[in-house]
Amino acid sequence: MRTRVAMPRPSPIDRLRKICLALPDATEKQAWGEPTFRVRGRMFAMYANNHHGDGRIAVWCKAPLGFQSMIVGVAPKRFFVPPYVGVNGWVGVRLDLEVDWKEVASVVEQGYQMAAEKPPPRATRSKKSRAAPGVR
Repeated sequence: MRTRVAMPRPSPIDRLRKICLALPDATEKQAWGEPTFRVRGRMFAMYANNHHGDGRIAVWCKAPLGFQSMIVGVAPKRFFVPPYVGVNGWVGVRLDLEVDWKEVASVVEQGYQMAAEKPPPRATRSKKSRAAPGVR
């Protein structure tokens, strides 16, 4: 009889880190006591390990308009509205349940693309329009 040797599974943060840091120019930075992942200084994902005792291990990801309500509505056991950033459309993905890592990678990559995009140019006023009325 053969004995099976259980291979240790990578921890959720190790798997998430591998996904995030495989993206071009992605970096990891500790913030608020947890790893966050950024591209050119803009955050696209944050690991959350039992955040304020919520009982979840998850990743919070930047998401496009409408994605959060759609995905949370379809799969509320796996996806949720995270605190703080949820009001800006971010989505939480549980990593402590049965995880589809391809799905996690897809959500992370979507957030990465949004963060990597060039921000829209700021509207600037010319020096003439900033001058006090009647002053040239």
